[in-house]
Amino acid sequence: MFPLRDENPTLLTPYFTIALIALNVVVWLYVQGAGLSDVALADAVCRFGAIPAELTGRTGGYEGIDLGPGLPPCEFGGLTWGAVFTSMFMHGSWVHLLGNMWFLWLFGNNVEDSMGHLRFVVFYVLVGAAAAGAHVFMEPGSMIPIVGASGAISGVMGAYMLLYPHVRIQTLIVLIVFLRIIAVPAWMILAYWFILQFLSGAVTPPGQGGVAFWAHVGGFVAGLLLVKPFENRTLVEARRRRIRLSPFEIDHRGWY
Repeated sequence: MFPLRDENPTLLTPYFTIALIALNVVVWLYVQGAGLSDVALADAVCRFGAIPAELTGRTGGYEGIDLGPGLPPCEFGGLTWGAVFTSMFMHGSWVHLLGNMWFLWLFGNNVEDSMGHLRFVVFYVLVGAAAAGAHVFMEPGSMIPIVGASGAISGVMGAYMLLYPHVRIQTLIVLIVFLRIIAVPAWMILAYWFILQFLSGAVTPPGQGGVAFWAHVGGFVAGLLLVKPFENRTLVEARRRRIRLSPFEIDHRGWY
């Protein structure tokens, strides 16, 4: 299942969702060289990615990581804990970047609409840090740098599921040669995604696989826990007045 768009209008212009997307794209193009050079990409990931073993001090006496022929060694002693923040803006490929930015736009604009701009940014950073922390906790000795906005975006998705569980999301269903777009309640597609991440993390041996599943799980849970403290009730009530629906209809359609 791949979500295409939601039936959930916004009242505010999502300035910070747009800014976060723009910042991720700028970092990919100008810091990571758009992935055109393996050397430049590896260097950026090593310098700005978060390495669990370095954060926990379980480097085993090694000074760095050998990334393979033709690539510079990934040396320890860089940003360390600061990389928890910078890693949120690093990506490994165009597919990685575009997939993350699509999900950030799809779910982020409505979450920002219910929190306000500044609250949303603080929320985004906190759930991103929680996602990295969850990965480090589950794989404290891993020497593989973690990069990507998906942990923070997972937190945004968790918030969306509580805020708008009944909103319909137009979703592409792919079953071998069968393609169809159907409307799926937000809670269903997001719960499916979370269960998939949890099960994938449970069956993937530590240090293997190219996806930080536990970061996704940790970010999502953090989003569920933090959404209410960061929710702006004034904005939520403004959505009710603007849409002019009865309370029953609001509950039914999930527009708050």
